[in-house]
Amino acid sequence: MKLRIVLADDHQMFRHALRALLENDPGIEVVGEAADGEALLRLVEQAPVDIVCIDIGMPGMNGIEATRRLHAVRPDIRVIGLSAYADRQFVIDLLNAGAHGYVTKADAGDELLRAIHNVRQGRTYLCPDVAGAIASALRFGTDAQASARQLTARERQVLQLIAEGHTSARIADRLHIAASTVEVHRRNIMRKLDLHNVADLTRYAIVNGICRAAD
Repeated sequence: MKLRIVLADDHQMFRHALRALLENDPGIEVVGEAADGEALLRLVEQAPVDIVCIDIGMPGMNGIEATRRLHAVRPDIRVIGLSAYADRQFVIDLLNAGAHGYVTKADAGDELLRAIHNVRQGRTYLCPDVAGAIASALRFGTDAQASARQLTARERQVLQLIAEGHTSARIADRLHIAASTVEVHRRNIMRKLDLHNVADLTRYAIVNGICRAAD
């Protein structure tokens, strides 16, 4: 029986390239594609799926939140994260959300196939760039100041939406929290990152892969 895979990424050309790559493997069938987290959650309700390959930086519901929700309702589906960045905190957040693998987009060729077959056998798989970043962090550690500046998963979610141009009221509506809570998160993010306006937050989010620059 073929391994049934869904691709979730807001870049259509990237999805199509991945699909062509994966379907060269006779043991794999791509059964669906989604451009955002909400579409992904709807898709897995309609079709049997074994593995989801998901972009971390999708607009709206990002890959980490989508993985968390997917894992809550379908813990049998294994998730492999895709990102342009080997950011240690992204990896940790994604694995904590329930994912089983992480591959940088630069390695989304043989490494992704390797990840799929490892995850299929119940193993966690990190591509070499990501494994190296994690090993380096463990080897050298982080000081208290760096740890204090790390954003929580919720703060990263708020930062993404700020960088995408949403108002506090809109962010509150999307995340089902009070607008005043959004403002608290905004102040905490600025304090932790030592940034002082929305333009700086947006640049930080783009550089660190939390969101994409506008096309």
